[in-house]
Amino acid sequence: MITVENNNYQELTDTALKVREHIIRMSTDGGCFTGASLSAVDLIVYLYNRFLNINKDNLNNPERDYLFLSKGHDVPALYGTFAELGLLEKERLKNHLLLNDHIYWHPNTKIPGIEFHSGSLGHLPSVAIGVAMDLKISGSTNKVICILGDGELNEGTCWEAMLVANAYKLDNLLFVVDRNHFQANMRTEDLIPLEPLADKFEAFGAAVKRIDGHSFAELDQAFGAFPFQAGKLNVIIADTVRGKGLPSIQERADRWFCNFNADEIEQLLLELHGQHNTTLTSETLVVR
Repeated sequence: MITVENNNYQELTDTALKVREHIIRMSTDGGCFTGASLSAVDLIVYLYNRFLNINKDNLNNPERDYLFLSKGHDVPALYGTFAELGLLEKERLKNHLLLNDHIYWHPNTKIPGIEFHSGSLGHLPSVAIGVAMDLKISGSTNKVICILGDGELNEGTCWEAMLVANAYKLDNLLFVVDRNHFQANMRTEDLIPLEPLADKFEAFGAAVKRIDGHSFAELDQAFGAFPFQAGKLNVIIADTVRGKGLPSIQERADRWFCNFNADEIEQLLLELHGQHNTTLTSETLVVR
């Protein structure tokens, strides 16, 4: 169950709840990366409602801001947000994984609002840097945001990109790490430890803030300080909970990818609204 912080964030809280409902409904008939999508909901809802200059009327406007979802498996959270903001028809979410549409496990540029394909991890930081450099050269004031997963940081290209961002003083660029502490079905610190993560980013020349990624107040404060320091890449580490909103899958290593049956979907929607926990019988996915 998601609780409300205060009245200033009621609209964001309500939208985030609806987006979580969309994610649950997409977690069947082939499934999706439910846990990781739920961890990123509050961040993505905040960005599109309060921070980014992106809306259904300016998707091709060169003065828009840019968001790159490098951890592409979170796309149900992005499409759910698009649906609530009118960038995507809600009915199209029912086409998830159907051959007659482009809504599937990773972002597709045939969906309005998607700037770049992703899914193969570690590549979009470099794409975001290219866009940020172009904007710097042209004297534009657009913001460029790249959302990364914490497990994605095992990819060396992420750190190479940060070296370049530091060299070219790209303070118009912001990397946001969805720090849900899981990588597939293992905890990050049990596989390839990342901490102390803020120190690593700072060693690569970034200005860093660490926040609760489910607190709209903390999101507001952190993004409101952008750019954090002139001439430096900006990094926000958003500590989140994988499966946020559903206690029955929350922080469960075996529920990173979910393909629920119809009865479980109905029960999980009730669980999201705080009625009861769900007894899950659908198959789990474990890889090593």
